[in-house]
Amino acid sequence: MNPGRSSAPGRCPLRLRRRPVPWDRQRPTWRDAKPRIIAEALKRAQTRPSGNWYVLGATREIKPGRPLGRTVAGTEVVAWRDATGRLRAGPGACPHLGAPLKDSPVRCGTLICHWHGLALDGDATAGWEPFPAFDDGVLAWVRLDEAGGEQPLERPVVPERPHHDRHLAAVCTVTGRCEPEDVIANRLDPWHGAWLHPYSFVDLTVAGRPGDDSSDAAPDDDSFAVDVSFKVASRAVVPVRAVFTAPGPRTVLMRITHGEGAGSVVETHATPLGTDGSGRPRTAVIEAVVASSERRGFAVARAAAPVLRPFMQAAAGRLWRDDIAYAERRWALRSTGRFPG
Repeated sequence: MNPGRSSAPGRCPLRLRRRPVPWDRQRPTWRDAKPRIIAEALKRAQTRPSGNWYVLGATREIKPGRPLGRTVAGTEVVAWRDATGRLRAGPGACPHLGAPLKDSPVRCGTLICHWHGLALDGDATAGWEPFPAFDDGVLAWVRLDEAGGEQPLERPVVPERPHHDRHLAAVCTVTGRCEPEDVIANRLDPWHGAWLHPYSFVDLTVAGRPGDDSSDAAPDDDSFAVDVSFKVASRAVVPVRAVFTAPGPRTVLMRITHGEGAGSVVETHATPLGTDGSGRPRTAVIEAVVASSERRGFAVARAAAPVLRPFMQAAAGRLWRDDIAYAERRWALRSTGRFPG
């Protein structure tokens, strides 16, 4: 692959690997994946402001007439859409006698407590105070100032995406027993890709990392530039260059900069939920795949979004079955003082 050139829309993006390398014969990456590099990138990411915004879920999860309930950073949250379709959010317990508002119906944009009929239109009512909420068209966010403890921002820091008229988006959610930093550390370790996910990635090379003199890897944004091929069949692959950055303490962004689908992004957001019955932390990985292409046939793919979206979610979910195990193992070692370094 020549990472300096994007695939022309008229050319077939598939390439045939001349000499496929067996999984156990590929070049080891453990010497390159220095714990210090990952730890320092993680530390810098944790200093970047989030403005106390947390990803609540996919935009499509919050449908008119039906509330969504989720515990975020130990705070019970309910979200719904008002009569205009605007996202509303607030405490998930009714201020009257604590009824779970996630189980209450929405009528004409008003959330009505099913215990005693307290009607909530999204404004402060009877001791119920709303949380700031934001819908970016792909993901729904809620701002929890008490949980976040940062200087609040009016809006969340949303990464730049392909224009909504030209993209196909799917959101996958996976929950694990770990903390957000374990998820972010996993994403800031690009060297594990072809080893842990050989069914999806081959021929992976980290072409740039923080501190390198590379246009794709500037130290101020902790970019990792990766040349990798997405596996389609035994020898058929789609080579791309992808750049990983950490724009916030709970977000890692992967952007395809060269090759098929240039401009497409994968946003990985780690939302802390709280603790389980054993006191272990739980984190929701909410990953948005926002695909784009200049190919004419992509319009057909967008039209078939309802059919394609489950396949996109399943592909992301398969990767996260492995990656959440990585994050959970990291937390288990950290929590017992056995983590290397």
